[in-house]
Amino acid sequence: MDPMEGETIGRDPVSELTANFSETARILFSAGSVSGTLEQVVAVAVQTIEGCDFAGLFLVEGEAVVTPVLTDPIVGIIDALQQQTGEGPCLEAISQGVMVYGDELSVDSRWPNFGPLAARKGVRSALALPLTSHGARGAVNLYGAYPSAFGVVDRAKGVILSSLASAALAAAHLFEDEERRIGNLHSALSSREIIGQAQGILMERERIAADQAFDVLRRASQYLNVKLREVAQTLVDTGERPETGPRDRRKGDKPGARA
Repeated sequence: MDPMEGETIGRDPVSELTANFSETARILFSAGSVSGTLEQVVAVAVQTIEGCDFAGLFLVEGEAVVTPVLTDPIVGIIDALQQQTGEGPCLEAISQGVMVYGDELSVDSRWPNFGPLAARKGVRSALALPLTSHGARGAVNLYGAYPSAFGVVDRAKGVILSSLASAALAAAHLFEDEERRIGNLHSALSSREIIGQAQGILMERERIAADQAFDVLRRASQYLNVKLREVAQTLVDTGERPETGPRDRRKGDKPGARA
């Protein structure tokens, strides 16, 4: 094969986008956690999109807009300028749900207040891409130090990145939700086991029924203002009957009576 032909193939935009898609998907979906995925999104943007000098994420949390991850402090400054002026490509990308590109911020008529301020800070180009995941809204924000920094291929890569980022974040949220559910299940089973042990101790020691033993633990939890599991754990660890207040058996109740 002619070396020049191989070089031409290597620079083919379609081949480049296909390779970019596969590699970006591999990186984002291997991050695992939500925070790890967010960090990878901005890192991949700077590494794979030629015109991108700085990158960050704009996320809407309630009434506030936050930048949870960024590759350079300048991103936080530019994002803050958008919030202060109430205008900018990132805000438009979030509100309209479309890609927004500004190739020369200093003279862009869409953002007469934000644009010149951003240019004076050293950011001349901006590419904002909508990001939706797990009910949250946001934007992937790519900034260039030079005008017209993002060509057609760069913008296509940006669209791929934001699409994969949304999918990867959704997967990461589901993964964390499942881990949390499993953790809660293990905690519930552990609590049930400890409470059962405490009930057994009370039943054997005081010759009472299971529901009476549980009532002792319940009243102790209310009287001491601690969780039922903690009352049971203390009883199992120390062997000491918990205080249950004025009706405590040791203050007048007879053995065998409902505790």
